[in-house]
Amino acid sequence: MTTPAANPATWVARLGLRANLAQFVLLVAVNALVGGMLGQERTVLPLLAEREFGLTAYTSALTFILAFGATKAATNYVAGTFSDRFGRKPVLIAGWLIALPVPLLLIWAPSWGWVIAANVLLGLNQGLTWSTTVIMKIDLVGPDRRGLAMGLNEAAGYLAVAATALATGYLAARYGLRPEPFYLGIAYAALGLGLSTLAVRETREHARLEAASHTARADGRHDHLHAQLTDRQVFLQTSFREPALSAASQAGMVNNLNDGLAWGLFPVLFAAAGLSVAQIGVLAALYPAVWGAGQLITGALSDRTGRKPLIAGGMLLQAAALGLVAFGDSFAVWAVAAVLLGAGTAMVYPTLLAAIGDVAHPAWRARSVGVYRLWRDGGFAAGALAAGLLADAFGIPVAVWVIAALTAASGLIVAVRMYETHPRRTREIA
Repeated sequence: MTTPAANPATWVARLGLRANLAQFVLLVAVNALVGGMLGQERTVLPLLAEREFGLTAYTSALTFILAFGATKAATNYVAGTFSDRFGRKPVLIAGWLIALPVPLLLIWAPSWGWVIAANVLLGLNQGLTWSTTVIMKIDLVGPDRRGLAMGLNEAAGYLAVAATALATGYLAARYGLRPEPFYLGIAYAALGLGLSTLAVRETREHARLEAASHTARADGRHDHLHAQLTDRQVFLQTSFREPALSAASQAGMVNNLNDGLAWGLFPVLFAAAGLSVAQIGVLAALYPAVWGAGQLITGALSDRTGRKPLIAGGMLLQAAALGLVAFGDSFAVWAVAAVLLGAGTAMVYPTLLAAIGDVAHPAWRARSVGVYRLWRDGGFAAGALAAGLLADAFGIPVAVWVIAALTAASGLIVAVRMYETHPRRTREIA
């Protein structure tokens, strides 16, 4: 296979990682910048809420995650629909334009309301850009290597989250909580917009090419999922009716529910135990670092072993790690818990996206990804609200134990309801 010709008039869409390597690598880099926009908040904002804005109630302090999660969840759905309707690249560029004011609002915020507004814009940015890079990579690689593609995509994003969380922790410890930690966000937004505008290619033709050559599963499971579905039908199939799609949607939601807990309450828990800002920055970075790096392995592994074992096992490992956080009281114990939580999330995150790509028809796959990400990132909002209410009423450890139990239950639902979705694995079984 060859790479696209320099002359767009003679370019012909081809599927496969090798045929689209340059664009794929570029999109990995763009998604790293997307992750960096999120990472600028992971260490600093929970401490900013308490120390500069005097928010002592956990529910009030977590409103920034609630605003971010609700906005991102809704935007994911819009991103999938608009990507099918208008193309992937315009949606990606729109997301980066919305990102430009975010770090400036965080630097200049005179009140917590400005922080909430910044996180509404960040949710719009993340929903449009991260969703679109996912869809574009699925478009490019074709059916056999989706796990690898999603592993690379999510690894780039969450390694950038980790690196930026670590860097902002260092900057905050050295210079203060504002403004220096947020200078990174200004650079990320400018670079992301430039690359997306000048270098990224449209990938909708790749999806059309795959749709033209789409073949049915050997076991006949998807025979009822026709190429032409309305938006309402796509929503119902992904959310409730199709066993694998709906199981993936609930697992994604619970996964981000516990991530919302980790983002909002873990730094406060660690600070209450006497850890320094630098130590909190290390813990805030360790979890997404393992999560990000682990996806380099787990995404490709799901192409060989199948999706279901990694998803169910990863949810159960996350539950055990959360239990260790609630039980622990030292940097060492929490570091082990962060590693386990990151490993469990790495098993789940790219594999869920690959499973959605396996089941959804190319003609409505972008919309299905949008619906899945609607539920998944709705977990941020649900996690922030549930964790805040539980922590205010019973304390942070109880909140962590409750979320751990929900995570374990989600893994069991996957084990019972989901079937194996990877096309090569199902051909072998058949």
